[in-house]
Amino acid sequence: MSRHLYAFLALWLYRYIRFLVNAISSWSFTPIPLPGGPTIHPHDVTVIIPTICGQDTESLADTVRSCLVTGPSRIIIVTIDRDREVISSMAKSLGLVVEVFSIPYPNKRHQVSRAIHEVRTSITILADDDVVWPHTFLRYVLAPFEFSNVGAVGTRQRVRPCVRFSGSSPWKFLLKYTWEYLGACYIERRNFEITATSHIDGGISCLSGRTAAFRTEILKDELFITGYCNEMWRGKILNPDDDNFVTRWLVSHRWEIAIQSAEEAVVQTTLERDSKFLYQCLRWARSNWRSNFTSTVYERHVWRQQPWATYALHLATPMHSLLSDPLLFYLLCRATDSYDGVKRSHAIFMLVLWMLIAKMAKLFPHFYRRPRDIFLIPVTLTFGYMHGFIKYYALLTIGEPNSDILG
Repeated sequence: MSRHLYAFLALWLYRYIRFLVNAISSWSFTPIPLPGGPTIHPHDVTVIIPTICGQDTESLADTVRSCLVTGPSRIIIVTIDRDREVISSMAKSLGLVVEVFSIPYPNKRHQVSRAIHEVRTSITILADDDVVWPHTFLRYVLAPFEFSNVGAVGTRQRVRPCVRFSGSSPWKFLLKYTWEYLGACYIERRNFEITATSHIDGGISCLSGRTAAFRTEILKDELFITGYCNEMWRGKILNPDDDNFVTRWLVSHRWEIAIQSAEEAVVQTTLERDSKFLYQCLRWARSNWRSNFTSTVYERHVWRQQPWATYALHLATPMHSLLSDPLLFYLLCRATDSYDGVKRSHAIFMLVLWMLIAKMAKLFPHFYRRPRDIFLIPVTLTFGYMHGFIKYYALLTIGEPNSDILG
C-alpha cells in the first residue's frame, strides 16, 4: 500500500473508531430504573437557582413552578442585591418553600456558595434559571443515588421549542427557527456524547450546569468551596467553567457520575435564537479547551480512571472535521491515483456518504421527533464546519475567561 493509503487509514481510524464505539454505546444505553423501596425522596432535595435575570422574571418563574411540582424540600434563589426585591416578590407569589438570598455582585460561583451554606438536605440540585423539569423529574434523578458510590447525577436535555409563526415575516420566522434548530442539534450531540462515554467508563466531558444533582456533603466540603470560588486560569480568578470544576472535583475524589437517560427526567432548556448563539458556542469552546488542558495535563486523574473518555473527549478536541475531512479527502484522492475512473469515483463517493452518515447519526433522535427539520440538514453540515473556526478561534482567545458572569 502507498504511504497515502496508510495515512488515510490511520486518520480514518483515529476519527471513526471513536464514533463507531460511541454509537454502539449510546444506542445501547438504558435508563436507571426506579428502586422498589427508595431511601431518598423528593423531600430530601434542595434546589439552588443562581440568577441575574433582573426585572424580567418570567423565565425564572416558569423554572420555579416546574421545580415546585416535583416536590422538593426547598428552592433557594440566589440573585444580586439590586434585584432581590423584585425576585422576592415573585417568590412569595409561588410558595413558602421558595427563598431568596443575594450577594452584592454577579458571580455564579459565589452565588452558589452563598446558597450551599443554607442547605440542610442530603441532596442538592443546581439548576439554571431557564430550565423546565417534567413533573416526574425528581423521582427519576434520585434513583442513581441509591448506589452509595454515586456522587452526582446528570440527565439528557432538550431545547424547548419557542419559535412560532405569528403571521409576520416568514423570513424572520425561518431565521429564528434555524437558530433554535442549531441549538437543538448542539444539545442532541451532547446527549449522544454523555450517554456513550458514561456507559463505557463513567467519563463525561462536563456535568451540565443547566441541571445536575449532587450529594450535599460534596458541595459543603470546605475544600470544595474554597477551590470552587478561587479557581485560577493563567493567574486570574475564573468566573465561568464552574460546571467543569465540579466535574473534575468528582473525578479526582473518586465519586461516580451517573447519567439518568429516562424520558421522565429530560430537562428542557432554551438557547439563544439569534447570532448570540455563536457567542455561546465560543464561550463553551473556550471552556472546553481550558478544562481539557487542566484534566489531561495538570490534574491527570482521567488517564487512569477514564481512559476511553480521555481518548474520545479530551484527545479528540484538537482535530475538528474542518481539518480532518479535507485531509481525508486529499489522502484518498492521492491513494487512488492509480485506480480507474469508476473505482476512484466509487471510493470517493463512499467516503463522502460515510462522512454524512457519521455527522447525522447523532441527530437521529431529533429528526425522529421533528422530521420536518430534515430540510435543514444542509444548515447542519455548514454550521458544523463553521464551528471548527469558532473552536480554533476559542483556542487563540483562551485567555479571556471572564466574559460571561454566569458561566
